[in-house]
Amino acid sequence: MERRFDLEFIKKRREQLGLSQGSMAQQLGFINASVYCRYENGTYKFKADMLPALSQALQCDPRDFFCPVVC
Repeated sequence: MERRFDLEFIKKRREQLGLSQGSMAQQLGFINASVYCRYENGTYKFKADMLPALSQALQCDPRDFFCPVVC
């Protein structure tokens, strides 16, 4: 089964935890919230080596970032 990276999950999970984009930027080592926003909106792509820190910040399993592709 083909899977895609689920940016909607990332945004919803961040909001569920009450985390700001600035907080996420700091936890991931980005310069500011604007840079993190570009990742969350899909302008930039999250790299594989970012997923452990992202999953730690969002208190989830890295597998949660992927969902099935629906045709």
